[in-house]
Amino acid sequence: MIASASASSVGKHHRDRPRVDPLAALRTPDDPPWDVYLTGPVFLDIVFTGLDSAPVRGTESWARGMGSSPGGVANMATALARLGLRTSLAAAFGDDHYGEYCWDALEQGEGIDLTPSRTVPGWHSPVTVSMAYEGERTMVSHGHEPPPEEPAPDCPPRARAAVASLEPGKRAPWIAQAASKGTSIFADVGWDETGAWDLAGLADLEHCEAFLPNAEEAMRYTGASSPREAAHALTEHVPLAVVTLGAEGAYAVDRRTGEAAEVPAIEVEALDPTGAGDVFVTGFVTGTLAGWPLADRLAFAGLTAALSVQEFGGSLSAPGWSEIGAWWRKVQSVTSQDPTALRRYAFLADLVPEEESPTWPLRRAVPTIGFGRSA
Repeated sequence: MIASASASSVGKHHRDRPRVDPLAALRTPDDPPWDVYLTGPVFLDIVFTGLDSAPVRGTESWARGMGSSPGGVANMATALARLGLRTSLAAAFGDDHYGEYCWDALEQGEGIDLTPSRTVPGWHSPVTVSMAYEGERTMVSHGHEPPPEEPAPDCPPRARAAVASLEPGKRAPWIAQAASKGTSIFADVGWDETGAWDLAGLADLEHCEAFLPNAEEAMRYTGASSPREAAHALTEHVPLAVVTLGAEGAYAVDRRTGEAAEVPAIEVEALDPTGAGDVFVTGFVTGTLAGWPLADRLAFAGLTAALSVQEFGGSLSAPGWSEIGAWWRKVQSVTSQDPTALRRYAFLADLVPEEESPTWPLRRAVPTIGFGRSA
């Protein structure tokens, strides 16, 4: 397991517009207009950290830290954009100040295409309050379904890839539509509240290129006795299975090539785990679209997730290339570093900027919103 230099002290304050294009060598004039398409709800996330314990009924708890940022599907959209991928998002936004803030943060702050998105008059933005303590988090959310609206004829747009969250017993028509256009679908899944854990209930899995559940989900869906056994069982249903193992890292199997890979996690002190799973997925998508070896994709996904948990919030905690480069340069200076573990990340040497650029401040989650609007 590689020991990490803290992201809080490495490349925290600045970044540039992504100078690194991980797909540069693959781009042609006939490419789809977007690298990744996403759709789903955007929340305003309010995160409390520095709690000594879980809130106790009938008492008041004070948090030592707080941050606000766009959440929900915005976590993945921001992470992808910060890694240099051309990202398009279809979402509903409230016409309140929260919705305005989230729209501005994503479109103007991160360069995400919101052409397929819409503002819904009279609809308030969904909100999630997250409390982080003892390495875990507890969340309370509130929101209402936006009024239904038929997607535009060109939605989903042509894209190299899309990320979907599968729901047991439900189909999302856009997934089949996107797959029919040649889009590679990467899917995760939430906890099955029905308790059925039936893979047949994940009907859209048949359209997916990759499936990325956590260890508990993978074992429940397959009946396997170990996460690694579960990953192999999942390849009977999807070409590429990636099972996250928490503090142990991740394991992946590619049915098409017969390749399997396992990469341990990076040791970090987590400030806020919000959105770390989303950042992991985006790191893996980036490496897959770039054609990297399977182990490099796992290592990169784990690294981006590890850097993200050292900042507040989900979306605005995602690292950019300047931070990844700063981590790589810093970690090589640790004299006690395991050379074998260090070689696992040697592929970064040809990717990251040679030195950090001080020209672009990286947006971070802040206690309140609305400051500095005239800047």
